[in-house]
Amino acid sequence: MTVSPTLQNYLDQTVTYELIPHVPTMSSARTAEASHVPGDALAKAVVLRRDGGYMMAVLPASRHLHLQALKIQLGHKVDLASEEEVAKLFGDCERGAVPPVGECYGLDVIVDDSFDKQREIYMEGGDHATLIRMDREQFARLTAKAWHGHFSTHD
Repeated sequence: MTVSPTLQNYLDQTVTYELIPHVPTMSSARTAEASHVPGDALAKAVVLRRDGGYMMAVLPASRHLHLQALKIQLGHKVDLASEEEVAKLFGDCERGAVPPVGECYGLDVIVDDSFDKQREIYMEGGDHATLIRMDREQFARLTAKAWHGHFSTHD
């Protein structure tokens, strides 16, 4: 599989980006390692269940979601979506390779503020072997409608 068609169509209409092939990996942390990309610059997606629907939290691969902080910021009952729910929402993506661009899949998005410090942002393209690279300005354009906040922690 290559970049998800839904994602590629959205990116082509919204931002300038580069595709970077990498050795197949099964986690964002391993992708960062295999691609020699800082974990703080690799965006990962966490799909959440909220008020009978879904949304996406985007945070660095090097960090963990602090669910309680997110609940406080959103003021909603928020829980992690199941793998089955995620698979249905992202039918043109490989399991575990959800791109951190929820808008093209009809999801509200919240982005962790830690990306503000990065010059470049990387993300999975919907498969386990393609990274998408863009500069901070393009990422800001991509996430212009998203909420922003602090909801991740280093271990």
